[in-house]
Amino acid sequence: MLRILITEISDTRRHVLHKFLADGQYEITIANSFESAIQFLQASKESGEKYAAIVLGWPDFTDPLADELLDLLLQPDRLILPALVLTDNIDASKRDWVTKRSNTGILTWDNYPELLDSLNKLITTKQNHKTLTPPLASSSASNEIRILFVDDSPTVRATYRRLLINNGYITDTASSVKEAMDKASNQHYDIVITDYFMPDGNGDELCRLLRNNPNTVNSAIAIITGTYLDQVIKDSLYAGATECMFKNEADELFLARVAAMSRTVHIQNSIEKERQRLEGILSSVGEGVYGVDATGIITFINPMAKNILGYLDDTTIIGQSAYSLFHYADKNGKKITKNSCKIQDAYRSGSIVEKSEVVFWHRSGHPIVVEYTIVPLKISGKLEGSVIAFEDISQRKVLEKELLWQANHDTLTRLHNRFYFEKELNKELKYVKRNKTLSALLYLDLDRFKYINDTAGHTAGDRLLIEISQLLQSRSRESDLLARIGGDEFAIILRNIENDNILPVAEDIRTIMQDYDFQYAGKNYKVNCSIGVSNLDKDVSSTDETLANADLACNIAKRKGRNQTHIYHPGGDDKVAMDLELGWSAKLRNALANNEFLIYYQPIVPLIEVDTQSLPEHDGDLWKQIQNNNTMVKSRYEVLIRLPGPDGEIISPNAFLPTAERFNMMREIDYWVLSHAMEELAKCNLKHKNISFSINLSGHTMDDDSLPSMIKEFITLYNIDPNSLIFEITETAAIANMDAARKFICEISSLGCHFALDDFGSGFSSFSHLKHLDADYIKIDGQFVQNIEKNAEDRSIVTSINDIAHSLGKQTIAEYVESPNILKLLKRCGVDYAQGFYISPPLPGLHELTQPASDKVVHYDFQKRK
Repeated sequence: MLRILITEISDTRRHVLHKFLADGQYEITIANSFESAIQFLQASKESGEKYAAIVLGWPDFTDPLADELLDLLLQPDRLILPALVLTDNIDASKRDWVTKRSNTGILTWDNYPELLDSLNKLITTKQNHKTLTPPLASSSASNEIRILFVDDSPTVRATYRRLLINNGYITDTASSVKEAMDKASNQHYDIVITDYFMPDGNGDELCRLLRNNPNTVNSAIAIITGTYLDQVIKDSLYAGATECMFKNEADELFLARVAAMSRTVHIQNSIEKERQRLEGILSSVGEGVYGVDATGIITFINPMAKNILGYLDDTTIIGQSAYSLFHYADKNGKKITKNSCKIQDAYRSGSIVEKSEVVFWHRSGHPIVVEYTIVPLKISGKLEGSVIAFEDISQRKVLEKELLWQANHDTLTRLHNRFYFEKELNKELKYVKRNKTLSALLYLDLDRFKYINDTAGHTAGDRLLIEISQLLQSRSRESDLLARIGGDEFAIILRNIENDNILPVAEDIRTIMQDYDFQYAGKNYKVNCSIGVSNLDKDVSSTDETLANADLACNIAKRKGRNQTHIYHPGGDDKVAMDLELGWSAKLRNALANNEFLIYYQPIVPLIEVDTQSLPEHDGDLWKQIQNNNTMVKSRYEVLIRLPGPDGEIISPNAFLPTAERFNMMREIDYWVLSHAMEELAKCNLKHKNISFSINLSGHTMDDDSLPSMIKEFITLYNIDPNSLIFEITETAAIANMDAARKFICEISSLGCHFALDDFGSGFSSFSHLKHLDADYIKIDGQFVQNIEKNAEDRSIVTSINDIAHSLGKQTIAEYVESPNILKLLKRCGVDYAQGFYISPPLPGLHELTQPASDKVVHYDFQKRK
């Protein structure tokens, strides 16, 4: 088995490299420092057990040991060791180092999936070279020159053959033009020396034959003659000879001429080897690379570029205009004139262009989105053209487009979501202020959704929301914006509407909903809605104010008896709002003071422990099955807060946490949960149960500098193993304060605790943030998980998030698992853990950790069914 040495100081990247190469094909040696890499190389030299290749993560900073390793790899006895360099970017110093070695390639970390193919190619190239290179007859291989001497006289042939061999030249002879061509076609000769006058053709004819044959075109040719004739010399030089010799010259002069030709051959061979080496580097890099002159004519191109653009060989692309072949039109197919083409202008001016996006056109005519870099090619200070490196980012753009769609849409109803709606509401508010027009916001809340969802089931609830969405869409104007902004809440922006028309439009929508019958499983259900209306005009100060006013108007409509419309009126409605807010605030203060909050625990199950061939049908039965089998090494639970209602109902956090945020109570609530959860965990551990808790923290709490020390105090107070604690922060909260998130992760990691990034994927830039947050677990946003059995796009996104998380050494958790089919698909995608109502609803206490809570007493918002 071939031995590979991996040298990378980053733990995460080292894990990625090991994962890609540890497939049984190679024996892997890991060097986590440049010093250990040097030691491994020296030990292999002493033991004779050599490495087949080295994979080297280029140092991001100056390090004497790194310099020593790079210098060691440039030593003559190390130059034949294949090396593959990985780096964040490719600059002149790295290219310079790579070009000094044979069998050396370079890849950016963005292209790390091409690691295995590039490494195999480097190793194969070295092995093929060993196989095909014949044994050398002389120890001074660099001085060997193979000569073919052609003369029809046996005596002359023998004399010169002996002279050449005695002076270290490998020499063959031929007696005619035909014999010379036969030998030269089957064996490479560095130099051909031919007599001019021969029976079957003159020497100039042989020169032309050699020059026109691709197998012999690179041989240096000299004419030797016994007679000095101007015409002979002229004909020979015109035919391709580079030297004319005379048989009556002294041997020393003849040998001096041959030596001069040999030096030229050595120079040409050196240039050709360098060209082949650079060509090998170009062939092994993971990007497409091509070169142009200042007019944009292609001078070279590597195999990856040809493959991306759809060209099979060089003949159809070398010497052609890059503009004419593949960057002649924009992304819509509209032709770009040569003078207005930015890439063509960069060729002409020698400008540097770094990481820009453009569309190249495939030979077949379809567009390819690429990211490209242009670097001017200067020789002795003179612009000779440009080198262009590019990569096909079409798949990345498709994924980004999908993530952008997901970030702006509700995956169940396919309407716009709250995030997008609030952005558009802000734009509309600016528009009406600027143009002194009037628009309106309608806030719709379904009155009977909870009843239908609880009695007919969650599938019926989903079906109802979809049908309501379609009904509302069918009655909306093209200029209006409809969105689902909560579990059973919708919002509509009525753009540019007369004041007298607002109430009739709202009432028309309410009437449509009132007349609508929802049919499911042979039963009919009535669905009503309460509508709150808030005007968008010059007097409204902000988006938040508009939403708050509409939400308040909707609550007032509900308090009046539901199935009504209420238009917000400043003054009178503000007092109602204050009463509602203060009521919630007082309830929360009272709950904190009297320990009235409840903690529920939702199981998180490792999918490796789940047999998808024998899944139960009903919610919660899977957790019972797992508990009965007692196969899990460690039980994991997410800690969730609840509040008891006045009639014994359980209130979900979606109802009271917004008020807690507005009244700055989140830190107090989070600390209450921390204290009580750790106390419960300590009690649980006394019963010898191997349990870990995953605890949610708000962005407000994460910003508190005293949080890590308080966690440490709780750990000490309750004698808890830090490894059993996972702290969750939403991706949105982490991105909002990236520095605080990094600091918090670093500090809790030093305590031995773990970190999970919750609701991952909710923003289209999620992947770019992932590498900056050293999370142990990635919790995939439930909006992607809920519909993976019906939506291929959601399956692709879940798979991509899972694969990228794994490549960075992180484990994945899927939320909102609500059916056995979703669980099967998640396991097929490779997701590590899962939680959701199908596995088990949240459990009300430690004494019932093996008993699912009754659906009768637990009330959950549709959007947050964890």
